[in-house]
Amino acid sequence: MELPAKGQIDRHLTAIATSSYPAYVIQGETASLMIDSGINHLAPLYLSALTEHFGDAAKLDYLLLTHSHYDHVGSAGYLKRHLPNLKIGAHQRVAALAQKAAALETMNRLSASHTELLRCNPTGEDVALRPFAIEVVLKQGDELDLGGLTCRVYEVPGHTRDSLAYYIPELKTLFPGDAAGVLRDDGSGWLQVEFVASYDDYVDSLRLMIGLDVDRICLAHHWVLTDDDARAYLRRSLESTFTYREMIERHLDAAGGDVDVAAREILREEREADGGAFEPSAGYLTNLAAQVKLIAGQRAGA
Repeated sequence: MELPAKGQIDRHLTAIATSSYPAYVIQGETASLMIDSGINHLAPLYLSALTEHFGDAAKLDYLLLTHSHYDHVGSAGYLKRHLPNLKIGAHQRVAALAQKAAALETMNRLSASHTELLRCNPTGEDVALRPFAIEVVLKQGDELDLGGLTCRVYEVPGHTRDSLAYYIPELKTLFPGDAAGVLRDDGSGWLQVEFVASYDDYVDSLRLMIGLDVDRICLAHHWVLTDDDARAYLRRSLESTFTYREMIERHLDAAGGDVDVAAREILREEREADGGAFEPSAGYLTNLAAQVKLIAGQRAGA
């Protein structure tokens, strides 16, 4: 089944804020955590949703980040300022990046392009990303005991070098971030492949996740997939990755290896396939350019 990523999913699991940038709240018997923190414009919405969910937002114990992109870490610093006892967990690479002014400025610039989300901050609070600390550095094999529930950590590089997936075995639920691609919400069923840092690592990470016992996948954008749809999605994502690479190589060949020309033609082809309705975000364009450059570099080094 394919469900919008919004509201209560089961008695332990709730998706808060918007389905485009959901944060997943998991409640165990002794501790709770939230996975990802969306775009910074949504920060007040996350805080109010946590207050509604817990009665007191300070009851949230952990915020775990899947990776360092602006639409996943955007509210982390804001939440920490309002919830000083909150422990933020992520890959070691995120810990370094979260202190770099230049990286955070880029994230703020990308966030600024999402003017449609300004309505989520009606009072105009200052939600700009500033340096923030990662108190819990996570790696492959780490586990967090929530009381009756366990959060297992898997390193799934490829989308980014710092990508982590979180798995709750008692719920057979996987939170892959963008390491398994993005399923669009426009009814097209379009699965957007997301290898940005490494094609080979992305493929290996998908194979790792396919090997898990999964009944539910909580995607980082738009959807929660259950049962056969969840298991089929991971296999489909792997197949789509192979197909997407073939398309990139075809356009690189047609462009004589020119990365910029190939990227423009891929965008044109994807917009035509969507009837011209597809409006790419700044983040999408950045990722597309990185993917084409990545494959071009692999071919040049082959």
